[in-house]
Amino acid sequence: MKIGCPTEIKPQESRVGLTPAAAGEAVRHGHQALVQKGAGAGAGFEDKDYAAAGAVLLDTAEEIFATADMIVKVKEPQPAERKMLREGQLLFTYLHLAPDPEQTRDLLASGCTAIAYETVTDSRGGLPLLAPMSEVAGRLAPQVGAWTLQKANGGRGVLLGGVPGVGPARVVVIGGGVVGVHAARIAAGMGADVTVLDRSLHRLKYLDDVFGAVFRNRYSTAETITGLSREADMVIGAVLIPGAAAPKLLSRAQLGGMKPGAALVDVAIDQGGCFETSRATTHADPVYEVDGIMHYCVANMPGAVSRTSTIALGNATMPFMLALADKGWRQACQDDPHLLNGLNVHAGQLTYYAVGEALEIDVLSPSIAVRG
Repeated sequence: MKIGCPTEIKPQESRVGLTPAAAGEAVRHGHQALVQKGAGAGAGFEDKDYAAAGAVLLDTAEEIFATADMIVKVKEPQPAERKMLREGQLLFTYLHLAPDPEQTRDLLASGCTAIAYETVTDSRGGLPLLAPMSEVAGRLAPQVGAWTLQKANGGRGVLLGGVPGVGPARVVVIGGGVVGVHAARIAAGMGADVTVLDRSLHRLKYLDDVFGAVFRNRYSTAETITGLSREADMVIGAVLIPGAAAPKLLSRAQLGGMKPGAALVDVAIDQGGCFETSRATTHADPVYEVDGIMHYCVANMPGAVSRTSTIALGNATMPFMLALADKGWRQACQDDPHLLNGLNVHAGQLTYYAVGEALEIDVLSPSIAVRG
């Protein structure tokens, strides 16, 4: 199979879908790795690294899309890229379709088969291709939130860990999953007073057993969110419904009860955001203010640490990429129901129910799609 990796063109996206190590593994499996020149530069990988791994370097994205059987990326294909997708081509990347009807329409029109990293599952009920970036985003969230709280950036002028004689910032993390746990650990490590909210009693027990007094946890209700947000210096949105649009857990009306200059960090923004006032921003212009509250809503947070993120993502995606290349997508998905859960689009039809519900589009059962 010809596996193509173009340069990412989303603004300030420096990650790359294929590491030299992954390219080398593909070549050893008898496949051809096609990499656009300069694709890995933002993550610290040079063209010579890919060449040494046996990859073929091509000048343009157009050559990659025209030649490759499978396109491996990081972020969802941008409008110019979607025009280059063709019928029968396999796309393997993050998609986040539920809040993105335009992308969904274009993918359906292309006739391609698209497998989304974020909905591939594992035997433990986890999301193995989303987890590495959730870990990165979770660990970044307190860091960028602390920057947002600085007075020069419009924030309250509060130091996350405080100093002797001055109390620490209060941080509320909504969601106790992968993002939430990593955010809470880092915020607590920076000295903040941290509370994690979740609706799963099993998860809350786990957090209590594992982390004890490192941070507190509370059962999440609308009343609890309202009360704690009023006391918070920073609220981190870390909720996830796999493949679906994020629920709105903090309304604009509730901002009026918060401390002026408090920071909202919406890690769920790539699924539409979990605050009513959230809108996607970029690393070049990450923060905006609504009703005196500072919002950090960068949709590709892990891109800020592109080398760490690329290697972590490549470690997770490589086995699935090789299975798709070795067996073809149909056989690979028939052999692995967890990979089948990643199938979002096939031959002009939507194949993921949560996306269909969000966008009011009819869905073809993925098990029917894979049988052809």
